[in-house]
Amino acid sequence: MNKLKKRWGITSNFQLVIIFVVFAINGTVSAKISRFFMHLFGITDQNTPWYLYYLLLIVLVLPLYPFLLMVFGYLFGQSKFFFPFAKKMLKSTGLGFVFAPKK
Repeated sequence: MNKLKKRWGITSNFQLVIIFVVFAINGTVSAKISRFFMHLFGITDQNTPWYLYYLLLIVLVLPLYPFLLMVFGYLFGQSKFFFPFAKKMLKSTGLGFVFAPKK
């Protein structure tokens, strides 16, 4: 744990626990929201081949996850940690234009 705390620049075990909780909540909520939208469009695991269903689920979760990470990070008082983390994720997925400087 000390290596992880040092790598992330975290000073306390409590802060580490909060970060793990935020990651857990964020993953669950982003998957639930993605499933909700899929069901809204009539895409279920009963009427869609399993590989297509999970591919669509992943495609929906990927852009949603970093945005929700910033929201939950802010709500738990860890925005200093999660905002740069989410920005890096968005840039790596090709959605970095969201934070690009305006000309």
